[in-house]
Amino acid sequence: MLNETTDMQAVVCVEPGQLEVQTRPAPARDDGLVQVRVRCIGVCGTDFHIYKGLHPFLEYPRVMGHELSGEVAWAPEGSSLSVGTPVIFNPYLACGSCVACRRGKPNCCTDISVLGVHADGGMCEFVNVPEDALYPADGLTLQQAAMVEFLSIGAHGVRRGRIGKGDSVLVVGAGPIGLGAGLFARIAGARVSFLDISEARIRTAQGIVEGADGFVVGENTLAEIEAATDGDLFHAVIDATGNRRAMEASMAYVCHGGTLIYVSVVKDDITFSDPLFHSREMTLVGSRNATREDFEHVISSIKAGHIPTDAINTHRCSLAEAPTAIPAWLDQQDVLIKAIVEVG
Repeated sequence: MLNETTDMQAVVCVEPGQLEVQTRPAPARDDGLVQVRVRCIGVCGTDFHIYKGLHPFLEYPRVMGHELSGEVAWAPEGSSLSVGTPVIFNPYLACGSCVACRRGKPNCCTDISVLGVHADGGMCEFVNVPEDALYPADGLTLQQAAMVEFLSIGAHGVRRGRIGKGDSVLVVGAGPIGLGAGLFARIAGARVSFLDISEARIRTAQGIVEGADGFVVGENTLAEIEAATDGDLFHAVIDATGNRRAMEASMAYVCHGGTLIYVSVVKDDITFSDPLFHSREMTLVGSRNATREDFEHVISSIKAGHIPTDAINTHRCSLAEAPTAIPAWLDQQDVLIKAIVEVG
């Protein structure tokens, strides 16, 4: 059991472009919180944006890391969790009382605190969180458990877009979040295509999502999509790029009566053609974070063998190696799907 005076190692983004391992006091036990020994941390686009100084909701210095799995190190009396229980983190800590929370949408709480963004995250050895932010990881490896959160983002976007059997779906951006969206659109029974600037990422996506088609961004992208869909375009377009120009261009790929789902977030204003939007009676949907329902869908899908987690986890390093590995991974985006930092 953890001694309350124990120090721990944490990877801190001191400022954009500067990561370092620091020794910090481990969090003190708190009767209202569960203490978790972090074991695996997924590195995602949010972490890369933080490193590059591009995240709109963040102050430095910050301990990154919100895709987390671990083992319970201590729990208060009366907790349903026992020491040693493997757990998955839901990093979206909601107030529970605002208008969004009262309507069952804690993922977009008005006073949300996201681990690794608004508050220090889990790229360290120990974290304290409320018990309701932890889900048992029974039946999953700790590496798989650390992938549940990012996959839940895609699953939530698919659910927000009400995507179902027979729909045609274009996922713009074949990074990890886009791959998750494509996987869960396919699980929902949709036909999936990817659009990306990288042919290598398209090939990777096609290897992960069964039956997926792909388009590489070019001068004639819209014409190619029109030809491939007999002019119909797509019932749903999910943008997972984090790029303003791509987000604006995505509207042109939506069919009449279709839906555009923005999963990605940027600092910029997004503009679009109102005549195009209205003539197609398009539905524009924002998709933020995920809910317990999405986490449970992902967990059950992994257990059922629908998610090729071994193929998705392409890179690994230790906590001590993270300040060197994370900048290096920025130059490996064509081959990197999901990197995991392992602790201990």
